[in-house]
Amino acid sequence: MSAILTFNAGSSSLKFAVYEAAAEPALLFSGQVENLGPVAVMSMDGQDKRDIGPADHAGAMRAIFQAIEPALQGRSLAGVGHRIVHGGKEFTAPILLDDKAMSQLAALEPLAPLHQPHNLAGIRAAQDTFPGVPQIGCFDTAFHAGHPFVNDTFGLPRRFYEKGVRRYGFHGLSYDYITSVLRRDWPGISKGRVVVAHLGNGASMCAIQDGQSIGSTMGFSALDGLPMGTRCGQLDPGVILYLLEQGFSTEAITRILYKESGLKGISGLSHDMRTLLSSDSAEAAEAIDYYVFRIQRELGAMAAVLGGIDGLVFCGGIGENAAPIRARVLQNMGFLGLELDPAKNTAGETRIGAGTAEVLVIPTDEERVIARAVAGLLELG
Repeated sequence: MSAILTFNAGSSSLKFAVYEAAAEPALLFSGQVENLGPVAVMSMDGQDKRDIGPADHAGAMRAIFQAIEPALQGRSLAGVGHRIVHGGKEFTAPILLDDKAMSQLAALEPLAPLHQPHNLAGIRAAQDTFPGVPQIGCFDTAFHAGHPFVNDTFGLPRRFYEKGVRRYGFHGLSYDYITSVLRRDWPGISKGRVVVAHLGNGASMCAIQDGQSIGSTMGFSALDGLPMGTRCGQLDPGVILYLLEQGFSTEAITRILYKESGLKGISGLSHDMRTLLSSDSAEAAEAIDYYVFRIQRELGAMAAVLGGIDGLVFCGGIGENAAPIRARVLQNMGFLGLELDPAKNTAGETRIGAGTAEVLVIPTDEERVIARAVAGLLELG
């Protein structure tokens, strides 16, 4: 038997999972290396964390291989799959990664500076650690390929659109998984008009019609739309022009927009919703108020894109676990047929709606989507 290994590389962490190589891969075990740097920490299957010493992405990859080699129980690696945030306009489906593709993907790093460099660092480390094993790239932007022109373009001169300055949308692996669950468990809803709210440290919403993305709150980069843990979300471009006129460098503006804004910037306290919900500070409350307001505003926009709404799905760390946020988002949403059953919401049930439109909480699984892509591309099982 062979196995599929998946990686989801972030700036300070490297998540991994091992699946049995089959047409529908079965999870064998998973884990992550956190706190990349002087004192990295590894955990597997939720067990106790252990220090692995100083580690960058390459060091984390070696530590992961040492940890999983005995657990593979003689299985060989059929392929390694990687989450890549930005595929640009060229990459709209999983691909076998080669030097040419890596060069093209590196050119997209300025569009996703929190993710793309680390995604590619993880791939290079895997290429060194597992020579000869196929490396497969899976793109967050791919799910949104094929949007109607009006949902992809900006009001700029046409030449910029032709050069790739357009709305791409992100969190596509998450939306891909949620649509697969809807097809399996909620076929009636899956053929209708669904808004999926991926709410985590990164956050976006997607309008999906009959399983196809037709609108997203995120655009050219992973900054647009909803406020996030440290990212600003929707912003008047005039603000950036103002900051440039005030003498801020592009590097300083990038740091502000990506790392100092969102929940962290507004609250002055933390990017973590759990911390904000437990805080008594007025600034924390205002950060939550703004977060909820923007979700409600974009929910209305996504419903308008769809011409109505048959279902709303919450996923992501906040969407799956923060019942108070779900409750607040659904306040005054009855005009869309979205109403809450408070008891089911507090109990963490899957179906939490009480209106004419379905409201669901579905844990997302990006790693499984990557494993499926590897199995499909390599024709496993």
